[in-house]
Amino acid sequence: MRDVLGELLNLLRLERIEERIFRGQSQDLGWGAVFGGQVLGQALSAAAQTAPPARHVHSMHAYFLRQGDARLPIVYEVDPVRDGSSFSTRRVVAIQGGHPIFILSASFQGDEPGLDHAAAMPAEVPPPEGLASEQELARRVAEQIPEPLRAQAVADRPIEIRAVQQWNLLRPKVLPPKRQMWYRANGRLPDDPAVHRYLLAYASDFNFLTTSMMPHGVSWLTPGMQVASLDHTMWFHRPFRFDEWLLYDVESPSASGARGLVLGRFYAQDGTLVASVAQEGLIRDRSRKG
Repeated sequence: MRDVLGELLNLLRLERIEERIFRGQSQDLGWGAVFGGQVLGQALSAAAQTAPPARHVHSMHAYFLRQGDARLPIVYEVDPVRDGSSFSTRRVVAIQGGHPIFILSASFQGDEPGLDHAAAMPAEVPPPEGLASEQELARRVAEQIPEPLRAQAVADRPIEIRAVQQWNLLRPKVLPPKRQMWYRANGRLPDDPAVHRYLLAYASDFNFLTTSMMPHGVSWLTPGMQVASLDHTMWFHRPFRFDEWLLYDVESPSASGARGLVLGRFYAQDGTLVASVAQEGLIRDRSRKG
């Protein structure tokens, strides 16, 4: 049996080729382009490997500049912008084929006490134990999945996702722009907090931008739809383990100008808010005239 989680961890750890230059391999999830979460996770991994060990990422802001090619590796150049008395700042440029395809700014801080409050976890959310995984659901309709995506859709996955509200990408219905999903790494992870953070950054791009298309009855598989992440911002509030269930509570407050905005919060099962996410992406319907 393949160790799919181990393969993902190796993908995100990167190869250090110079003091602040790293190389990461690419994974093909079935559509030929690099998955945005891969670049997010790898870039954050590169930044974390150059930050002081006692400091952990608390925020990251990224822009996707060009579509990455899943057949080629990606080079990550880290600029150690500043190491202050409390915070460290890193800027990462992802390069493929001689061109920047992605940029990331990340800020790191050591543990520090302070004022503390948080938004409450949504009430009466079904626990993950009684929900089917995306992999199980995909296997039920495998013959309907387009051939380039089928093998990846039904294969074992390093991140297990169980949706509270089911939404069929192949036959999307008009629904309110809000979803809740349980996420967990499919196996035990190392105790290093940086690993849990860059894995969560990787996973945060799954099922995210699609929420902005739900009120319109389309998905990224709908003919004529051009869908791509434009930016991605993430804040890490409190310690967590990604080999334990986290609830991803996602909503889209706006879509306009061929762009959709999505906001998300990750909660531990005990209700602790551990991270917040925001993204704007391209949701262009090329089938519409004018």
